[in-house]
Amino acid sequence: MYKALSGVLGLLMLLSPSSTCAAGTTAEVPAQVWSFKGLFGTFSRPSLQRGYQVYNEVCAGCHGLRLVAYRNLAEIGFSEKQVKKIAASMTVKDGPNDEGEMFERPGRSSDRFVSPFPNKQAARSANNGAYPPDLSLIVKARIGGADYLYSLLTGYKEPKKVTEVPEGMYYNLYYPGQLIAMPSPLSEDGVEYADKTKATVDQMARDVTTFLAWTAEPELESRKRTGVKVLLFLIILTGMLYAVKRKIWANIH
Repeated sequence: MYKALSGVLGLLMLLSPSSTCAAGTTAEVPAQVWSFKGLFGTFSRPSLQRGYQVYNEVCAGCHGLRLVAYRNLAEIGFSEKQVKKIAASMTVKDGPNDEGEMFERPGRSSDRFVSPFPNKQAARSANNGAYPPDLSLIVKARIGGADYLYSLLTGYKEPKKVTEVPEGMYYNLYYPGQLIAMPSPLSEDGVEYADKTKATVDQMARDVTTFLAWTAEPELESRKRTGVKVLLFLIILTGMLYAVKRKIWANIH
């Protein structure tokens, strides 16, 4: 529980610009290889499911996914039964009932992800005044996208000898200013993957980044499929128009 809470707070500070401190020049974010990049890129279902597990066990204590419904998890490979079980494990505030009062009930597949806090004031109070950002679109909201988020999560290094790290701060190679007020949210074997994959920091960072890339752009695969079909259509149409042009102008030439 303590490890999970520490991880949640770490991710909060990673995504909050208010915790920077000008200690050095931020390193350039290295490009990563992602299965969902490129014209024919797709999301890896096993990675998406592992990424959801990392989010659920490490991040969800502070960060919401208000734009995602539990039924959307079926799109990443969870069965209908699994989706219902995940939703039912959550408590949703609903109402009003016939008496005009709000009430609590188990979650349904149609519900959106339950927020970890009832309101912004409660969220700030629980996080030393900082409001933990919603992660639904975080990959799109940060320059560098998936590469930046992955690098940030794995960017905790030993500080350079010339860099003085104040007490209560931590050195992160890719964070603006390279000093951050919270420790790394990920640690070796921080989660026990359901598919028995080794939960290294690199693996967890890659999986949760993939999951958050999907929440930011769940239509990516269908959009690419449509794009490929359109390109094929245009290529065929161009060929047909060229053939017609040759036929019409053949006698003139």
